[in-house]
Amino acid sequence: MTGPLGLAVVGCGTISNQYLKNLTQFPDVRVLFCADIDSGRARAQAAAYDVPRFGSVEQALDHPGVGLVVNLTIPAAHAQIAAAAVSAGKHVWNEKPLTLDVATGQQLLEQAQAAELRVGCAPDTVLGAGIQSARRIIAEGGIGAPLSALTLFQGPGPESWHPDPEFLFAKGAGPLFDMGPYYLSTLATIFGPASRVAAVSRQARKARTVGSGPKQGTEFPVQVPTYTAALAEYAAGQAAQLLFTWDSPLSRHGFIEITGTEATLAIPDPNRFGGDLRIRRANDSDWTVIPSAGATAGRGMGVVDMARAIAEGEPHRAGGDMALHVLELMVKIDRSAATGQFEPIETTFDIPSPLNVEWDPYAATSR
Repeated sequence: MTGPLGLAVVGCGTISNQYLKNLTQFPDVRVLFCADIDSGRARAQAAAYDVPRFGSVEQALDHPGVGLVVNLTIPAAHAQIAAAAVSAGKHVWNEKPLTLDVATGQQLLEQAQAAELRVGCAPDTVLGAGIQSARRIIAEGGIGAPLSALTLFQGPGPESWHPDPEFLFAKGAGPLFDMGPYYLSTLATIFGPASRVAAVSRQARKARTVGSGPKQGTEFPVQVPTYTAALAEYAAGQAAQLLFTWDSPLSRHGFIEITGTEATLAIPDPNRFGGDLRIRRANDSDWTVIPSAGATAGRGMGVVDMARAIAEGEPHRAGGDMALHVLELMVKIDRSAATGQFEPIETTFDIPSPLNVEWDPYAATSR
């Protein structure tokens, strides 16, 4: 690289703390601007993380040093902000999901391609030590040929702890669209593209109540299913069972098992960047623990990989094509729950190359 890539963080809500903490420490990028519809929030985050400028989205896009926009807005604003960034000549990294619908996501990718700009998308947990270690174990034949997957994400819902949970129960969110990208992106990096899906969904309650913060006790409507169970079939022949629910008193997060012809591999929580793996063969009396190896820095690793890839003219790993495929999976899962039919998946992508175990976002590769 010839210098750190200038960033503007747009959307200074809760998740921005994790991004800003890391991005201001990674030497191959430099956060130049914090923007938010709430100017006070943008000012506060800029001050907290020593970012030199703050202001509106328009001001961020006009800033001459910004080469990439980190779009952390609510899902309903992802497409609008990303399209504006591309129109301003900036690469863009979106929080998940890419957009709310496949057609809009496709338009965004086409717009960026025409402008010779990049689109990246969360989750970048697929670059963390846990999932990258799983990829290495499977590639080395550690479980034989991978056959199937089982994933579970269940709990009572985020309204008990999140101070502004309303958007998590609005269109573009719910447990499927909020948490599904972590699980579906993990399976995508291991199995490749899916070919069809089927699902059922439910909504336990029409309204929920904010459980903490200034809005505690406020009731708000639930606009999306809060229970979704799905089956996915992959183009390479594998299958997966997936559960996403905020209707369960029992919390069970981060459960992914990949079953192969020789063994089953339990992968760490896909919403985290590290964690031990466990493997168990048919005649084993118990699981064998395998420590993960690789980077565990956290959110923003995908932005660094993207910045380095831009400089080197190589594909970045958490790319728009895979994000669009994951978005279509979620849209078609939602549609199948309404139609009662298997739904075909039309988008595809190339499985991103694995990270070298020594890849380090804290290393300075720019000159």
